[in-house]
Amino acid sequence: MKSSLSRRKVLQCACCLPAAAVLAQLPLPALAAPASAPRTTMTPDQALQALRDGNQAFMNDKPMNGERDRKRRLEIAKGQTPFCVLISCSDSRVPPELLFGRGLGELFIVRNAGNTVDTVALGSVEYAISQLGVPLVVVMGHEKCGAVAAAVSVVEEGTFFPGAIGAMIEPIVPAVLTAKGKKSKNLLEDSVRSNVQRTVSRLRLASEPALMAPLKAGQVKVVGAYYSLENGEVTFFDV
Repeated sequence: MKSSLSRRKVLQCACCLPAAAVLAQLPLPALAAPASAPRTTMTPDQALQALRDGNQAFMNDKPMNGERDRKRRLEIAKGQTPFCVLISCSDSRVPPELLFGRGLGELFIVRNAGNTVDTVALGSVEYAISQLGVPLVVVMGHEKCGAVAAAVSVVEEGTFFPGAIGAMIEPIVPAVLTAKGKKSKNLLEDSVRSNVQRTVSRLRLASEPALMAPLKAGQVKVVGAYYSLENGEVTFFDV
């Protein structure tokens, strides 16, 4: 019996060898964009100004400047050249392209309730910077954020949220504690800003080469932002 099993294992390994040889010849890294792939020519400051201008137009009910027609769809089908990674909340009242007056293929958006950064979100940011050449990362919180409000209720009332909801808001709790420690007069809104600031700091201090190198070289900028639901204004901070 032992002899039979040994022969079987040997045969299985032998069958894997051709596949291993093929895999060894594949180009690495597999996700790398071609060297000739187009990238935005915007600097971090130019990208930030484009967002400011777009939000001003949105506040004044001016027509959207971003291209959204068939010609644009065909153009970006060949490759994308976004100029900003936007980490924002999933809230239906916070649609990024509309708030900044942008069109197809301009914003690389990472959205989740509470605009936090986990491994998946961080990987998305790194991909956008290293593979797509994005020069700006904006972390945007917003007025009356439900996810942050839930974290506030955990701190203030000891509320327990079962399942994945509890795990989702857990990273926001330290931001609430920071805001509370400063004797905030409006704990919810100050916690929203604190949550943004913590994420901005985390990205700026990242040890991953995909982020660290371009940040130190000044090729990428990470800033915070706050969106007011009632007047439609986006204010930037930690610029």
